Amino acid sequence: MDTFGEYQSRRERLVAAFGAARTAGAHVALAKSTSNLFRRRDQRDTQRIDVRGFHHVLRVDPQSMTADVEGMITYEAFVEETLRHGLLPTVVPQLKTITVGGAVSGVGIESSSFRYGLVHETVEEMEVLTGKGRIVVCSRHQNPDLFYGFPNSYGTLGYALRLRIRLIPARRYVHLTHEGHTDPRTYFARIAEHARRAEVDYVDGTIFGRERMYVTTGEFSDGAARVSDYTYMGIYYRSIGEKREDWLRARDYIWRWDTDWFWCSKQFGVQNPVLRLLATPWALNSRTYQRIMRLAGRVLPDSGRRESVIQDVDIPLDHAPEFFDFLMTEIGITPVWVCPFRAFDPSVTWPLFALNPDTLYINFGFWDVIPTTHEDGFYNRKVEEEALALGGRKGLYSTAWYDEETFWKLHDRKRYEELKARYDPGGVFRDLYAKCVGRK
Repeated sequence: MDTFGEYQSRRERLVAAFGAARTAGAHVALAKSTSNLFRRRDQRDTQRIDVRGFHHVLRVDPQSMTADVEGMITYEAFVEETLRHGLLPTVVPQLKTITVGGAVSGVGIESSSFRYGLVHETVEEMEVLTGKGRIVVCSRHQNPDLFYGFPNSYGTLGYALRLRIRLIPARRYVHLTHEGHTDPRTYFARIAEHARRAEVDYVDGTIFGRERMYVTTGEFSDGAARVSDYTYMGIYYRSIGEKREDWLRARDYIWRWDTDWFWCSKQFGVQNPVLRLLATPWALNSRTYQRIMRLAGRVLPDSGRRESVIQDVDIPLDHAPEFFDFLMTEIGITPVWVCPFRAFDPSVTWPLFALNPDTLYINFGFWDVIPTTHEDGFYNRKVEEEALALGGRKGLYSTAWYDEETFWKLHDRKRYEELKARYDPGGVFRDLYAKCVGRK
């Protein structure tokens, strides 16, 4: 844990470096150690500022149930510190390498989101370095336009240097129950039923096929009948269809998906028991897989015969069975992760990611490569079109193909341009459409 005084010193040095980068005339972006973006970008005319030092927990306050952290801290390090106090961040995204600042400027979700909303809804205050080179403190009561406009802005309005995050009490174990279904309508109705229950702490689901779907609920517990370990030879997602009940240590539950990058570790062969044994636990994690993937993307030629479909799509509950049928019929990727969520505070509007405040949404996460003879982006465009037709939204962390008119209908162009004019009038950061669709 670091001190606020040391944070202030880092902040002053960064402001000076940012000022120098601004005068160079190019766009400014971050130099950082990790990224969970899955879209290739052309950033040749970009000046980078080094924010890798902003990776500390500054304070954990068990009385107020909040923590002050720096924007580049990974959730892995954040969780380790809060667990020492018997606490956890209210919503912890699925992978260890996701940073707190990244999850707020993007859109983060996990199995507690049915109760607490998305990651940005768990923030109480931020210090943001804006395009003017100034630090702006924002909250619901101080500079609220930036506070509410920051989520889903992807660093085009500024960078979060410090954030105050709400926490929840944690217990030693999480007791899991896996419930199988064969009909999509009863399946999604059951997810909604669980999401209304006060006694469960976590709800998510996994779809393995048209007639093989599971709802998983988790409840904190002080004891366990037995404890499973999916950090090495065991594979969590395979256990879902094999066990009615399971118990994990709280830390292992939070990172249950990280060991195998959900199920995408199969792309690297490490679900083979022999290769898995040789890999050892230190190599079985999202950090390793990302490094391999990015290296392969730079070294190996693109054959043009495969399309990467890496998407998270949010669909209103009433239309979830329709989107399920579309996925099975038109896309054909399995498994699929599903996660229910609703607005934590229905009175609040987040203009760059506005959803119906009274609606329970189902997040569908699907990530794979599809053989294709179609034009570039064929399947990803189909996903975007179907989501729009069903009143849904998609995350912008991966490839997007929207035309500009459609994009700005979804992301409140008027409000965005007002924010841009106030906090980045010189266009030091790239425009949201140019960055997320133009891949700049």
